[in-house]
Amino acid sequence: MVLADGGVVCIDEFDKMRSEDRVAIHEAMEQQTISIAKAGITTVLNSRTSVLAAANPPSGRYDDLKTAQDNIDLQTTILSRFDLIFIVKDVRMYSQDKLIASHIIKIHASADAVSGDSKVSKEENWLKRYIQYCRVECHPRLSESAAAKLQDQYVQIRKDMRRQANETGEAAVIPITVRQLEAIVRLSEALAKMKLSHVATENEVNEAVRLFTVSTMDAARSGIHQQVNLTGEMANEIKQAETQIKRRLGIGNQISERRLIDDLSRMGMNESIVRRALIVMHQRDEVEYKRERRVIFRKV
Repeated sequence: MVLADGGVVCIDEFDKMRSEDRVAIHEAMEQQTISIAKAGITTVLNSRTSVLAAANPPSGRYDDLKTAQDNIDLQTTILSRFDLIFIVKDVRMYSQDKLIASHIIKIHASADAVSGDSKVSKEENWLKRYIQYCRVECHPRLSESAAAKLQDQYVQIRKDMRRQANETGEAAVIPITVRQLEAIVRLSEALAKMKLSHVATENEVNEAVRLFTVSTMDAARSGIHQQVNLTGEMANEIKQAETQIKRRLGIGNQISERRLIDDLSRMGMNESIVRRALIVMHQRDEVEYKRERRVIFRKV
């Protein structure tokens, strides 16, 4: 992080970082400095860098039947230091998978052609010069109206998170504190800097709040509590599926999830209804998932 002073640090497998390294990164992400005391030499080095980190859930895949706290197995002290947190799921969708596969194949097919045409001089790289100009010449600050709007937005976000905590009985995995307010301020100023503006207006604040909402706020609100809404005819079907699951699986016994779903499907039950019934029973702590959700254990 000291070597990347003034640039960007990219960290892969962030969840596998050693605990002592995570403690060391706290100061770097909060104060933008690294304190060193080695061989009688005590000094402070600058680490004014952005951090882009990627991590995997403990089970390797994001489990929709678990809470965000179980899926994001990182300390809140680390999470609160990131401005934006995105949950990226590998959704099995034919059209999306086809687009991704086509993109990867095109990259490999045109690798030689791109490498031959990409030899441009520093003078011709206008994007690099544009970024450098923004960093040197533009230092935007919030206008009075934008600051007032941001204050109202922050109070409302805190209010919504308190209401969610009261309804679910669980605190958010990502606490919304003053650090998140500072994150939105940085985003607003960065958006104004991209426009070569010296003032961040309400438009920049609105866009920064939108980015924060679809990333960090969405991650903080995620969990099993919003997965199933029981209404109307579906509620009756789910109750029937619960009854069949209890008949098929005695208390204290376990069964493969795939086998249970196949058995109930042969009885004429819809697979999605069976999965929703399992989610409901999991929420009520009647069943427990083991072996990365492959085995279902009935508790009560």
